[in-house]
Amino acid sequence: MPTMRGRPRPDRGIVGLKRTHHLIIWSAIGIFVLDQASKLLVVSFIDLYHGIVVIPGFFNLVHIRNRGVAFGIMNQPGHSLPFFIITAISLVVGACLVLWYLSSKQKNLLHGLGTSLIIGGIAGNVTDRLRVGSVIDFIDLYIGKFHWPSFNIADSAITIGTCLLALYLIIEQRSRHVS
Repeated sequence: MPTMRGRPRPDRGIVGLKRTHHLIIWSAIGIFVLDQASKLLVVSFIDLYHGIVVIPGFFNLVHIRNRGVAFGIMNQPGHSLPFFIITAISLVVGACLVLWYLSSKQKNLLHGLGTSLIIGGIAGNVTDRLRVGSVIDFIDLYIGKFHWPSFNIADSAITIGTCLLALYLIIEQRSRHVS
């Protein structure tokens, strides 16, 4: 147990949650706020389907709406079924990740941070879907005429979080083989 001036310090913070849970909750909230604030700026200053060149030949800020999933898959205007399916799947995946984290016996920073990044990203994109009916994408990376599909901070958080969880699983698997 950590100590504070020679006395044992409880590993619990506000509302009886472990300090690591606070880190996870605040990381997810931070990603959500950063994502929504960045999208608000884009919507306020860039017209829909227009952009601003930031680094010529490499990086633009654009204002795109995506009703589908990553890379514009299922981006069909007027079809409500994919909207509801994508939103429901996102919420179920988020709930499963939280339950998986809470039920895991071996929790570490990779597991917690990966989970929080994904949860914050899911919350950002689901909020867009519920608020405006599509996800607001604005980061446009490209080289020459090759453009990576536009994305946002929530998408980046989900991708990084997924990589952290994959790394966590690899490390856990290897530690089981060593033991």
